[in-house]
Amino acid sequence: MAGGNLGGRLFLAGIGFALAFAGGFFCWLMWRSFARAHEMRAWPQVPCLVLVSEIEERQIDRSSSPESRFKVEYGYEWQGRPFTGNRWGWRGNPWSSERSKAEALVNKYPAGDRSVCFVNPSQPDIAVLQPDSQAPGYSIWFPALFVVGGLGIAFRALLSGKVPVARGQERKEGA
Repeated sequence: MAGGNLGGRLFLAGIGFALAFAGGFFCWLMWRSFARAHEMRAWPQVPCLVLVSEIEERQIDRSSSPESRFKVEYGYEWQGRPFTGNRWGWRGNPWSSERSKAEALVNKYPAGDRSVCFVNPSQPDIAVLQPDSQAPGYSIWFPALFVVGGLGIAFRALLSGKVPVARGQERKEGA
């Protein structure tokens, strides 16, 4: 089988490129989250006053369990102008089936309490009480393995001219 099976090599290269693409996509998503979290930590911190701090509940239908979230409003000033914020983090205030998570935040940020919020200097109407975690940046190596492995599979398939065959499955000459 001189030169190998072209169709098999192209199929294997396609699988390799697909793995590399998927890994690259997840690397990009994780890098974007890490960069945003890194940027948020550089936002100016300003004092704020917690105006509303309570638990909001919902139940989508009778067969589902109730969900809770931390509902907050806080007032702050940026460059002499008053603003009101309502985000705990970048993605807002997530719903959870664990009421204890919302209760913990109500206890941490009680109404009438003074706290610190992070203000986006380019859009001062956006502020958060808690900046995002930088954890995606520390885990980006995992999808990067798929990029490296996928490219390795693809280039080996295209450049070697041979398709790896499982042990015991070798073709016999003249068969």
